[in-house]
Amino acid sequence: MKVWLLLGLLLVHEALEDVTGQQPPKNKRPKEPGENRIKPTNKKVKPRIPKIKDRDAADGTPKTQSIMIQMLDKGRFQKPAATLSLTAGQTLELRCKGNKIGWSYPPYLDTFKDSRLSVRQHERYGQLTLVNSTAADTGEFSCWGQLCQGYVCRKDETKTGSTYIFFTEKGELFVPSPSYFDVVYLNPDRQAVVPCRVTVPSARVTLHREFPAKEIPANGTDIVYDTKRGFVYLQPHSDHQGVVYCKAEAGGKSQISVKYQLLYVEVPRGPPSTTILASSNKVRSGDDISVLCTVLGEPDVEVEFRWIYPGQKDERPVTIQDTWRLIHRGLGHTTRISQSILTIEDVATTDVGYYICTARNLQGETTVATTVEFS
Repeated sequence: MKVWLLLGLLLVHEALEDVTGQQPPKNKRPKEPGENRIKPTNKKVKPRIPKIKDRDAADGTPKTQSIMIQMLDKGRFQKPAATLSLTAGQTLELRCKGNKIGWSYPPYLDTFKDSRLSVRQHERYGQLTLVNSTAADTGEFSCWGQLCQGYVCRKDETKTGSTYIFFTEKGELFVPSPSYFDVVYLNPDRQAVVPCRVTVPSARVTLHREFPAKEIPANGTDIVYDTKRGFVYLQPHSDHQGVVYCKAEAGGKSQISVKYQLLYVEVPRGPPSTTILASSNKVRSGDDISVLCTVLGEPDVEVEFRWIYPGQKDERPVTIQDTWRLIHRGLGHTTRISQSILTIEDVATTDVGYYICTARNLQGETTVATTVEFS
């Protein structure tokens, strides 16, 4: 009996030693006093990236806001697409939001002061209305807000709207031309356009030479076709000159455009090339004299003349006549000669001195002078 009692006490003693003297796991070390008891982790933390504002706000460039809407029937409206196709005869009404709105529309409507077009400014929007539309009205319609200080206004580039409208009309595949024959000048330093614009955007359009009769390919390198402009000569040269026309095909129908005379221009763009010549630089009292100012330039560039002459302050009566004409220099090269002639009758002392002519075009101006003296 004593043996069993001793054996039981021995087992209880060993069990107590296991509980109080248990060793830490092999892979863990005992913590030092005061050591941070938060377990370290190897979990990767994704860094927080600050949100970047949209590019327009970041670079300081203001966003462009479209302000145009197209009014439909029964008070409905929609934002117009970049291109629209409407049937001729329909009424077009466009509105642009703003209390000062500027408009642009096909020049055809402005040239003839067409009463079918109405442009009005309301308190909160501008309104453009076109009634009884025709194929000739095909083109770009655009609007923009205006920033004004007093009577001086400038375009607000952040508030604009535009749409190109094709007005389809039975029997009219091409936008009608006011003439049956037109001239296109080919300048070596800029693009030239044969304006074969169509009223049906899906029409197939080809370019043809009248003589020798053949189709001129729009290969995308020298010539490209743009439904909004026509055939564009990217790098015109003298080989392109001649008489051409366009052919359009759509819906099983075809149409031939008006003819275009392509003329190559040999004079480069720039301020007027001007010369001045007096009928005589030595005169006697009572003679008549003429001073001629001549500009050699591009066929389609207009020139304005301005004179300064000795008797101007005394309001000396003179005659000034401005004229121009085209001259052909062979091989299709065409030049415009613009002239201004100042004529004085019965020369007096007040007419002696410097005669100064200033010729001006879109690229600049040139001033030349000559003298007239008593012999």
